[in-house]
Amino acid sequence: MTFRFCRLPGTYALIAGALLTLSGAAQADIYRCKGEDGVPLFTNIPNDRRCMVVIQLDKKAEETPVTRLVQERAVRKINPSRRGLYEEHIQAAARDHDVDAALIHAVISAESAYNPLARSSKGARGLMQLIPETGARYGATNLLDPRQNIQAGTRYLKELITLFGNDLRLALAAYNAGEGAVLKYGKIPPYAETQSYVPKVLAYYRRYRDSAHATDSRVRNVATPG
Repeated sequence: MTFRFCRLPGTYALIAGALLTLSGAAQADIYRCKGEDGVPLFTNIPNDRRCMVVIQLDKKAEETPVTRLVQERAVRKINPSRRGLYEEHIQAAARDHDVDAALIHAVISAESAYNPLARSSKGARGLMQLIPETGARYGATNLLDPRQNIQAGTRYLKELITLFGNDLRLALAAYNAGEGAVLKYGKIPPYAETQSYVPKVLAYYRRYRDSAHATDSRVRNVATPG
């Protein structure tokens, strides 16, 4: 199965003769070629020897016990009751866009710590800290509305996960720094904020995912007593 990415205003859109399965494409490199109209084209099947590799998806940084400890200490605990305020919206977005609810929680934890009125100096707003242009692209008319913000942010996150072949490190880097920056460097960009953002979100994600798995196990044990 083949795929290619073309540059559209404000985003990268997936177009394909046949839609790929992510598991089959997860290890494919992404090349930057020139389309017939001169517009840059990003693809896993280079059509010209002058195409250049911009992302090598199979090269991931190894995690060590030390780096994991640093990541875990970088995140602060957020009261479960605070997270629970938006659980219904998060679960709905997870189902609608096929994104793990624990990952949505992780992004919100890092972005706004569950403050629905959060605003950044760069103009990002709401729980998932979207700029108005990005919010509008994904259907949000009011980024301070938790439901709209979570839906739009999750749609954007899903697009990035797809764009970067299911590589969460690159997708999260793009969420923070923009997909153009990740494509430019072919890895997590050398920006201090992004370099700390990615492990922070992954640490939150691990914590929430492990907690959800533990809860599921307890529920199953209660439902099927020995």
